[in-house]
Amino acid sequence: MENDQRLIHRNPDEKKMLQNRLKRIEGQVRGIQKMVDEDRYCADILIQLTAISSALKQVGLSLLEKHTHHCVADAIKSGDGDEAIEELMKIVNQLVKT
Repeated sequence: MENDQRLIHRNPDEKKMLQNRLKRIEGQVRGIQKMVDEDRYCADILIQLTAISSALKQVGLSLLEKHTHHCVADAIKSGDGDEAIEELMKIVNQLVKT
C-alpha cells in the first residue's frame, strides 16, 4: 500500500468525536502556551504536557482500532492482507516509540 492521498469515509458520529477530541487537545496546547507566557511553574506545565500526550495517544489508538477493524480487515478479505499488515505494523512501531 502506497502512502498516497487515500480517503476513508467516517460516519458522522465518529468524525464528530475525533474532531471534538482534537479541538480539546488544541485548547490544552493553547493553555500551555499561556502558562509559558505567564511564567508558570515548570512542574505544572509538565503535567499538562503529559495530559496532552496521553490524549493524543488515545486519539491514535482510536484511529488504529478503526483502521484495523475496517481497512486492514477489508484488505485481508480482498487478498491484500500482507501489505495491509506490513503497513499496520509500521504504524504500531511508530506509536510505541513515542
